[in-house]
Amino acid sequence: MSETSRAVKRRVTLRDVAQAADVSLKTASNVINGNGRMSEETRQRVKDVIRDLGYQVNVAARNLNRHTTGFITLAVPTLTAPYLAELADRVIGAARARDYAVYVTTYAELNRGAQLLLRSFNTTVSDGMILSMSEVEKFRPEDLRVDYPLVCTGARTTWDAADLITPDDVDAAAQATRFLFEHGSRSIAAVGVRTPIDRSALLGAVEGNAELRLRGILEECDRQGHPFDTRLGGFTGYNWTIGSGFHATQALIDSGVPFDGVVALNDQLAIGVISALKVNGLSIPGDVQVIGFDNIEEAAYLETPLTTMDSRLEWLAPTAVDRILERIGGGADEPKLLTERSRVIARATTRG
Repeated sequence: MSETSRAVKRRVTLRDVAQAADVSLKTASNVINGNGRMSEETRQRVKDVIRDLGYQVNVAARNLNRHTTGFITLAVPTLTAPYLAELADRVIGAARARDYAVYVTTYAELNRGAQLLLRSFNTTVSDGMILSMSEVEKFRPEDLRVDYPLVCTGARTTWDAADLITPDDVDAAAQATRFLFEHGSRSIAAVGVRTPIDRSALLGAVEGNAELRLRGILEECDRQGHPFDTRLGGFTGYNWTIGSGFHATQALIDSGVPFDGVVALNDQLAIGVISALKVNGLSIPGDVQVIGFDNIEEAAYLETPLTTMDSRLEWLAPTAVDRILERIGGGADEPKLLTERSRVIARATTRG
């Protein structure tokens, strides 16, 4: 092999970059890591050399020096639900933009899967965990008091034992209900009820997607002067699927209790609601308005595009990644609740 071929095949090193840019190794390293004090001219010169020489960072060596693995773990109950699949995709994208990779794992929420995962987490292969907290599994404060970086998402409480990043479900449900009232509805049904409706308990709810969203619906109905009729709670248990939404809506129609607006507690339920209404000859939004939650991809492409509440995943995913990286780097303070308002995405299942 010629000397020229050997030169072409030899890996470009950080020392090569420093020499070509006429800077020290430390300065070249600072440019790569995005830190250090230097003139903008020097920083740009080093970047130009990196590009021209085709220098690639040795990620394994860099992580070894930083005492990190370069990976975070995202744990979710399932990847079947569209919301959780999109959460995973957005977390992966946000981490990649910050030079991190993501291990995605599911856990058996009916068999204390999250608790087992929290106890057995291996910090030699991942620097920290983003946990999407199950609606089904019961958690205790001690489950979340771990000795590694942990950030939680979901409509659960963390007792200030870990960061919690979540949209404001009570406010979102109130917005959804208000939108229906503002566009002519007067009798609101809710599809996605998991347990018999206890008004006083729901008005004091502090966690749970269903509970918080129902609380928002009840509170807004009261504010509008049209108290929620508990007979219009469409029971689904924990099965928030299209089929469950269909059967719950059919049961509401069969009950004979009139309603002209439906808040479905997720978009899959809402799709089932729409199907049941159409099968029974009810027009949407003429006879009944429908609004869902999460803005899944399918919502915009239904025969009657679905009005829905924004999931705010474009905020939640990068915020969770930034927070876990702060904890990994030792820069985060006491655990916080980070929350954000949702918004109505109006489409054809509502009027106006």
